[in-house]
Amino acid sequence: MHGSPLIPLCNPEQAHTPTALALGSFDGLHAGHRHVIEAVAKDAPGVPTVVSFWPHPREVLYGEPRLRLDLPTEKACLLAQLGIKQLVLVPFDCSLAALSAETFVNQMLIRTLKAHRIAVGANFRFGRNREGDTNTLQRFAAAAGIEVMVLPILEDTEGRMSSSRIRSALSEGDLHTAKTLMGRPYRFRGRVVRGRGLGRKMGWPTANLQVDGRKFLPGLGVYAAWASVDNEAAAFPAVMNLGPQPTVDPTSPSAVEVHLLDQQLDLEGRELLIEPVQRLRGQQRFANFEELSKQIGHDAELARSSLI
Repeated sequence: MHGSPLIPLCNPEQAHTPTALALGSFDGLHAGHRHVIEAVAKDAPGVPTVVSFWPHPREVLYGEPRLRLDLPTEKACLLAQLGIKQLVLVPFDCSLAALSAETFVNQMLIRTLKAHRIAVGANFRFGRNREGDTNTLQRFAAAAGIEVMVLPILEDTEGRMSSSRIRSALSEGDLHTAKTLMGRPYRFRGRVVRGRGLGRKMGWPTANLQVDGRKFLPGLGVYAAWASVDNEAAAFPAVMNLGPQPTVDPTSPSAVEVHLLDQQLDLEGRELLIEPVQRLRGQQRFANFEELSKQIGHDAELARSSLI
């Protein structure tokens, strides 16, 4: 993601029009999503645009927290590489949820975004109580002379491509499957904040990361990872602990701690880009700091051999 142009992230009223738009959540940007997006990125009769809702409708309607595989700024970076020129986030609230499918098409897609082409996946639903489907969309759009492209759901040998499969793989610490499904490595960012310094006292200084609470993180455990500092191209091999600290403080909330192998850097206040590569083990509680330190040394050797 280094050096990628960042496309505009805007609300519908700020969008450049007319548009050729792909409509959907597109979380994870797997091959199925990219198939839909390509339909508006090439030979587009308007500004190639992705339109998504923010926050996720289920958060507003049912109070379900929906952690994202790609936060908006991350997604904007990825979409730029696919030929998209703007990411439009439609603010989702109860008044938008109350709009009929026809009103949504007329007000948002035709009047505000001035769509000349609309692309969606075959399972797309929209409007009050999800009353609208692809047939509804085609009917309303045709009345305004707008082209609608409905792209089939892609499948592989394991079934349909989906964001939920990526989440499931990450929850199990299966970075390889997640990478295969996404077509790119899974990554996340965090700012280094001051910790208690216990790792440094044990000879294993760690960077404590503050990660956006809306970002989906892998399952708890210890990982071999690559870490880049402040958007620099160089990536350092690292060990990452994701989860609570059962030996240090069993009552503490989950944390993300990263130890850069063979590096002595002052990282406080800097941003790290983390690419976990392999889950080494689950969380364990040790009898004392000496045992914990010994295990971290073992983890570091495992990480080094798996990364280098």
